[in-house]
Amino acid sequence: MRRPNFPADQPLRGGAAVEEENDLLESELKGKVSALKSLTIDIGHEVRYQNKMLNEMDDEFDSTGGLLGNSMKRVMRMARSGHNRYLFYLFLFSLFVFLVIWLIIRSR
Repeated sequence: MRRPNFPADQPLRGGAAVEEENDLLESELKGKVSALKSLTIDIGHEVRYQNKMLNEMDDEFDSTGGLLGNSMKRVMRMARSGHNRYLFYLFLFSLFVFLVIWLIIRSR
């Protein structure tokens, strides 16, 4: 709150009035400071929660990456084994999945 401007022709106010105004401004300032303090505490709690969630998500991505890597190793081992029918089955399965997805999207 800004201090009001008084016209120059108005006589100076007494010391008690100025002191009362200062007390009022001081209490308003204390209220604003306490509101800012509680806001920063809430922001700190939110940041800690978000960091925890990000760490959990990072762990899940790591485990998923390991699972995907193992699956890819198995597929590559199967491809190198010399049995071309496995690749043919894999191709047919992929084609079937894409066909089902296309039919689902088309029916909407």
